[in-house]
This record gives sequence, C-alpha cells and structure tokens, in this order.
Amino acid sequence: MTHSVIKATDIYRDYVTKATMFKKGDVVHALKGVSFELKKGETLALVGESGCGKSTLARILTLIDAQTSGELEIDGQKIDIRENPPTSEMRQHVQIVFQNPYGSLNPRQKVGEILEEPLIINTKMPAEERRELAMAMLLKVGLDAVHYGRYPHMFSGGQRQRIAIARALMMRPDILVLDEPVSALDLSVQAQILNLLADLQDEFNLSYIFISHDLSVVKYIADRVMVMYFGEIVEQNTRDEIFNNPQHDYTKTLLAATPRASIDAIKKRLGVDAA
Repeated sequence: MTHSVIKATDIYRDYVTKATMFKKGDVVHALKGVSFELKKGETLALVGESGCGKSTLARILTLIDAQTSGELEIDGQKIDIRENPPTSEMRQHVQIVFQNPYGSLNPRQKVGEILEEPLIINTKMPAEERRELAMAMLLKVGLDAVHYGRYPHMFSGGQRQRIAIARALMMRPDILVLDEPVSALDLSVQAQILNLLADLQDEFNLSYIFISHDLSVVKYIADRVMVMYFGEIVEQNTRDEIFNNPQHDYTKTLLAATPRASIDAIKKRLGVDAA
C-alpha cells in the first residue's frame, strides 16, 4: 500500500486583526480543521475561490508559517514549527513553486546562483559539485547549460517557471507544493509546463499538492481533488468522482461555472497530444 508523505489532522490557522483605540483585534479563522493525506507519487489538487485559505495551507505545508493548532506529519515526522524551528533536513522534504516566477526569482542573481543558493544555505557541498548539479538540473527542466550565467529578465515566462521548478528540485524534495504554477502562462506554455511536471514526477517519484482555480487543468493533472470553502475542506475524492458525482453544493456550484469538457477536449485546449 502506498504510504502517506503528508498527513494533516484538524489544522487550524487563526489571525488577529489589528486593534484600534476603540476596538479590540478580531480573530480571523483562515483554516478551520483541515484534514487530509497525500500519498507517495500522487497529485492532489486543491481548488476553491480566492481567499478561501489555499495559500495559507500552502505556507503551513512548506513550513513558512505555523499552524495555530492541529497536527502535521511530513514523511512520518510530526512537525510543529511553533515549538521547533524548521531545520534544513525538514525543508528538504517539501518545496514550493509560486504562481509568478519572475516575482519569486531574485533579478540581481544569475540563474546559476539562484539554483545553487538552496545548496549553499542547507549543505556544505563544494562549489564545483553545486555547479554540476545546477547544470544538470537546467537540462532536466528543458533549459540549456548556457542559461546558467543569464539573469531572469532575459527569459520568457515559461522559461522562468522552469527555473523556479529547477530551484525547488535542487534539494531533492519528496513533495512539491505548486501554487497556481501555470495560471500566469499562455495556454501553449501551460501545456509544456504540465508535461514537464508529469515527467519530473515520474523521474523523481514526486508527490504534488497542486493549487489551482482552473478546473480544466485540475481535471487534466490531478489524481484526487480537495475542495476548499471558507477555510474548510468541504469535499475530497478522486478526480473522476469530484467531476462526475459531486456531493457538496459548493462543489456543484464550482463545476456549474466551468464549461463541461472531456479529458481529450482539455488536452486539445492545452495543445497536448490526445493520444
């Protein structure tokens, strides 16, 4: 049986709004008892409207923010960064790829420096070995060794997202959290990045949390789907069950707002070979 690489149990995340002279700060419940498991090698999609808590959950899973309460296990290890700051070993397991690749890449760093930075921070690897790994990763994501010495502004949006994916993989994580990774890209480029992600998943046996508002992309790439509404997971099931037999009213509303399409039609829209 495939084991779980992430297990979240009753995760809450609260924020307190700023107090004023006349009013105490209010508590905002961004996440309300979120529970799920991510299996090894699968793609679990997280869908919902803007502001529903998707990115808040992503920040907790990638150890950027702490949960207010609840249990988080990554690769069988219980993690609570309120009590123990995340170590480099913890961070090695899970990495994130953001929606806007240009915003997440330091414009003052060359691509080689961007890729090597996680290794500099988290390992004692010698410079020559870091360079070799960065060069090899560029090739893995469909770029070329000549790109090592160039700056982010010299690349297209799709190429920059390939660089962001390469950086996320430099520490050889087990899990990638993909936060709207193709929503800022043209359709033809979306298809290329989705195909790249599928190839990398097979090669490195990766598990994906795929956050998206584009249900056609979710239908194309996901194994299972979680639907989030105002900080709660209101439904989770296999991709086919969610799309063909939704149970929750909110899921039905989301699907009703999305044009019906078969997988082959989605592949055609994305420019992917339907065979």
